[in-house]
Amino acid sequence: MTKRHGYAVLCALVALVAALSAAIYVTVAADDGTAGTVRGTLADSRPHRDSAAAPASTGTWVGAWATAPVGGEPGTEAAGMAGRSVRNVVHTATGGTSARITLSNLYGQSPLTLTHATIALSAGDGTAAADATTMRRLTFDGGTGVVVPAGGQTVSDAVRLTIPRGSDVLVTTYSPTASGPVTYHPHARQTSFVADGERAEDVTGAPYTQQTPYWRYLTALDVLSNEADGTVVVFGDSITDGITSTTGANHRWPDILAGRLRGALEGGRQLPRYSVVNEGISGNQVLADGLGRPAENQSGLGRFGRDTLSRTNARAVVIDLGVNDILRNRELADPDRIVTGLRTLVRQAHARGLKAVGATLMPFRGHRGFTPAREAVRQQVNARIRAGGVYDAVVDFDRALRDPYDPRRLRAEYDSGDHLHPGDLGFARMAEVFDLRTLRGAGQTEL
Repeated sequence: MTKRHGYAVLCALVALVAALSAAIYVTVAADDGTAGTVRGTLADSRPHRDSAAAPASTGTWVGAWATAPVGGEPGTEAAGMAGRSVRNVVHTATGGTSARITLSNLYGQSPLTLTHATIALSAGDGTAAADATTMRRLTFDGGTGVVVPAGGQTVSDAVRLTIPRGSDVLVTTYSPTASGPVTYHPHARQTSFVADGERAEDVTGAPYTQQTPYWRYLTALDVLSNEADGTVVVFGDSITDGITSTTGANHRWPDILAGRLRGALEGGRQLPRYSVVNEGISGNQVLADGLGRPAENQSGLGRFGRDTLSRTNARAVVIDLGVNDILRNRELADPDRIVTGLRTLVRQAHARGLKAVGATLMPFRGHRGFTPAREAVRQQVNARIRAGGVYDAVVDFDRALRDPYDPRRLRAEYDSGDHLHPGDLGFARMAEVFDLRTLRGAGQTEL
């Protein structure tokens, strides 16, 4: 071998080593989720497969909308929604360039077979009509169909779709066979739709002749967002659920809070870039489950891991829970047990790095469940919350919404009329008094 030839071989070997090193670096970066592709950004503790339609895109996966599964829908015990298309309408708290959904069969007693699922933007006219240019077929591990086991859930592949914040999104599923009770959220305060037959890709909305106040199967819509870096979960009961808010107006207090946070960020305030999702369940208690197996309206302690800690990129939780423990207890509720339950939720949040903001319990004099003894329990719980040692920060809804002349009542203009739940003005007031600065930082290690 000549000296010139040996030098050429050495140069070739050096170039090969450099190329291999670069390839290894790129692979490691992609596995870290920092390479800027959709696949690289899916590392949020749940396995996903990207749809063939998913783009190379940057951003962070966050919750754009979510709801809690409550129970099995009455009247669906035998057939479920067999032979019908279910078109859920949901409202987004943040925008993104790709989307994926979570479907739940938690209360089903047999596997749920779905042969077709789609996502699209609403045409914006309050009907089931879709913007035809946005209709996308969803896939699950690359296939258009999926079988969700009884008690289980499934997450779709990512699909490319630009979703503006504050938009209505249509998520449609079709099941050809009976699946037993339909997992649902009964108090959606949003009109969704049902059609006979396989109409998942219909854009006219004409076949969707049945309206429903429920959300069925769908429990989350995540987006790949450049607007948010994390998710705030609002965890509560009917007041968080927005049971007395105007249907279709998105006047639940977490909706308004999301708008306030977005507006403050656009105004240049130094605040966390968070989306807000609503995990309220009407009638929910901190301590007690509802009936059935699995329990319907599961206690806050029982569902916290599923409905808060498992939400995509959850960074903070706002807890407004406890009044039903007082109202629904046949004997006098124990304030020590309620506060201990709330502290347990906070400890679980801290163990996952979430900050926990808590709310005082609002007054309910005039409601059919009011008694002086129950009022005394509410006052004791609120005193413990205000004193610290329960939450990282406190929002005092009681002080903001109570009647200054009778602090045991809601102020008249904030009262929906049942003397327990706020109306639209009351929900707006709740969001208005929430100090957005409390979302900064992480939770305390000890309280």
